[in-house]
Formats: sequence, structure tokens, C-alpha cells
Amino acid sequence: MDRDDIKLEQPLAAGHDPHPGHRRHAPPLYGVMAEFENPTDLVAAARKVYSLGYRRINGYSPYPIEELSEAIGFTHTSLPLIVFIGGVVGGLAGFFMQYWIEVIDYPLNVGGKPYNSWPAFIPITFEMTVLFAAFSAVLGMLVLNKLPQPYHPVFNVPNFAMATRDRFFLAIEANDAKFKHEEVVELLKSLNAIEVNDVEV
Repeated sequence: MDRDDIKLEQPLAAGHDPHPGHRRHAPPLYGVMAEFENPTDLVAAARKVYSLGYRRINGYSPYPIEELSEAIGFTHTSLPLIVFIGGVVGGLAGFFMQYWIEVIDYPLNVGGKPYNSWPAFIPITFEMTVLFAAFSAVLGMLVLNKLPQPYHPVFNVPNFAMATRDRFFLAIEANDAKFKHEEVVELLKSLNAIEVNDVEV
């Protein structure tokens, strides 16, 4: 038998996977979430986490908590600007729609009044301002809150359904610049949390 025909089986090197296509990966991590029993503990934990330099954090509660927004650093929203722009656009649209009709497209002499009788345009201009501002508020809120959102990683946390009833949650996202899994878990456990869970994507 020729030596070239002899194939010796070599032991697998450590860590070598004979079936790389079947390798199982741990699911990617969205972050770590802590569960609290009352809003006081949640707000205190949020303030502590924020003071330590974490910025990609979020709180969840059954009802609005003003202190929580301040604790996680959420102090600014662009929604008022969106509503203002919508109102201005609506007011201008209402005024110039009437101007086009009364002055350019179909002018009528009504009692000798000027075609651009702007005091008569005020009611519709006002109503269009309110209408556009209201639509801007609703649509702007949906866009800024990324709604509708049929799926979110936090839904994978076992007890998260309780966030609509009587439980309070604080999440630190994995894309935070300071995020280190073990440190975050230990930190949240030290903040009087009932339970701490990894949040899978």
C-alpha cells in the first residue's frame, strides 16, 4: 500500500467544531432589566443608575411618574415644536386657501368689500390651525414613541406583563457606552430589585 493512500485520523483540536453550520449561538442581548415592587424604589434606582453615568436606560410603570422621567434624564421632547409647526402650516394653508378662492380663482364683489377681506378669513384660519396642530400632535407622538410597535425585546422578560398592573421595571440597554453585563447585573441587584433578568433581542 502506498503511503499516500494512508489517511490518519487526527484528533480534533480544542474548540474545533466539525459542524460549523450547526453551531449554536447565545441570543444577542438587548440589555438587563430589574423589577421593583413600588415606584419609590424604581425612581431611586433610576437616579442611582443615571448618576453612575449610564444613559441608555428606560423605566416602565403602570402609570406616569414625573420623577422617573427626570431621574433617567428625559427632560426634552421635540413634540411641542412639531405641534407648533403643524399649527403654523395649518393656519397658512387655511388663509391662503381662502385667498386663492376669493381673490384669484373666483372673486366675487360682496357689498363692495375688497376681495382680500381678511377678517372674514379668521374663523377658517383658526380652525385649520387647530386641526393641523391636533393631527401633528397625534402623528408626532406615534413617531417619537416608535408606535405602533407589535414587538419589543422587553416583552421577552417573564414578568413584564405586570408593568401594566402593579410592577415597575428599569432597563439598562446593552448599547450603553458603560455597559458591562456582570457589573450591570450586580448593580441592579444591589438596588432593592425583586428580580433581575437578561433581555434577549
